[in-house]
Amino acid sequence: MKSETLKQQLMDQVLRVAGGRIERARAPQVEAFIRQFYANVPAGDIAGDTPEDLFSAALSLWQFAAKRQPGVPKVRVFNPRQDEHGWRSPHTIVEIVNDDMPFLVDSVTAELNRQGMDVHLVVHPVMRVTRDKAGQMTDLGPGGKNGTDAPAESIMQVHVTQVAQPEKLQAVTAGIESVLKDVRAAVNDWSEMRLRLGEAVADIESKKLPVPEEERDEVARFLKWLGDDHFTFLGYREYSLAGKGDEAAYKIVEDRSLGVLRDFDMRVFGGMRNTQAMPNQVRSYLRQPKLLFVTKANTRATVHRDVPMDVFGVKIFDKKGEVVGERLFAGLFTSVAYNRSPRDMPLLRRKVDTVLKLAGFTPNSHDGKALAHILETYPRDELFQATEQEIHDTAIGILNLQERQRVALFVRRDPYERFVTCLIFLPKDVMNTQIRLRMQELVCEAFQGTLSAYYVHMGDGALARIQLIVATHPGQVPDVDLKELEAKLADTARSW
Repeated sequence: MKSETLKQQLMDQVLRVAGGRIERARAPQVEAFIRQFYANVPAGDIAGDTPEDLFSAALSLWQFAAKRQPGVPKVRVFNPRQDEHGWRSPHTIVEIVNDDMPFLVDSVTAELNRQGMDVHLVVHPVMRVTRDKAGQMTDLGPGGKNGTDAPAESIMQVHVTQVAQPEKLQAVTAGIESVLKDVRAAVNDWSEMRLRLGEAVADIESKKLPVPEEERDEVARFLKWLGDDHFTFLGYREYSLAGKGDEAAYKIVEDRSLGVLRDFDMRVFGGMRNTQAMPNQVRSYLRQPKLLFVTKANTRATVHRDVPMDVFGVKIFDKKGEVVGERLFAGLFTSVAYNRSPRDMPLLRRKVDTVLKLAGFTPNSHDGKALAHILETYPRDELFQATEQEIHDTAIGILNLQERQRVALFVRRDPYERFVTCLIFLPKDVMNTQIRLRMQELVCEAFQGTLSAYYVHMGDGALARIQLIVATHPGQVPDVDLKELEAKLADTARSW
């Protein structure tokens, strides 16, 4: 029997249960809610549940969603009990009612994972809900009495690993409420952040800048490209620069912060840019004749994906061409930005061309083609963040490996000592999870840091690549003997 038929039979049974439990006046609304609630749930996800349990789970959320004021999310995290809630579940239940907006499901599930909870089921219908002035639900469906579409609401029920401790339930609730606040801030300010990007482009194209014309044009093209759905804007913060030399101070401009960065306690760089005093590394950056920088934040995104936020900053110049501040954008590069060839992306294509020129190979030669392929598959974040010389040196090192069956290590230090990026190459046939975990331990121990992220790449060649991002403490990064560390990594591979 087809799954659709099985699900329809199960839903018929659920509705019969509802008909016997709900008084006639409320029955049409409850029945409509149940139909929409389970409409997009795969049959296999609910096949093991009884009609009574499915009815009780939907009724629980219908009762919770019955009254809500627009703009105010409702969150409940609880363990259903027969005497209190009228049903039982082997899972802890998370219920959320909110205005519909992007990124809700992935942001909530990421927060649950951060809190160490396994997600067993997510039911997430978007319903058109008509409410009266008191926030009471009066109708479900495409339109209210006036015939126009009612506002869309996100109705979410998540079944997670059962939690018994009341304080843990409170922590999960607080975490979800914080995430929903961040999602709302990012979504509401999205258009305004794009306007700030437009201001940056207009300044670059119109003002006198102490940078080469080629750089000016490429940065402007890159910013326009980011605005063409290649960057998910989560926050914006503007800084002003006052004073000279050691007296210089970087200050947040009042009323010019947006999205998640409206919260001044949100530290993008672990305090580096959020205080009045200017650290030496920031002062050094401002002295550099660079219009744009791209890097990773110390802070992980709470919206959309649980990864360190991508950050780019654009200097602000006065009419004399002197730096007077900076526009800082935080968010996430979209999947398109990671999947497209760097040759098709402003800024990166210029970097790739520069690296190929530094190498000096004939484009159609074996080494020229091999280097071009290495750059095509080079970690995208590294292409954004590293200098042309750093990319060249590492890429040539990778080229020299060719098909050699050995372990090799390449390291790039963040100029502000917030992290190190390690690229480890090893023979594919010895690559496994145990080796990766042991290599992570060795690298983190060597740099006295903690693992922020890892990525494994299995290309067409004989070698696999492990990319490790290790968070470090500025001013406390040891001077690691890279040859010695590489030898330890090779011993680990041989031991397996």
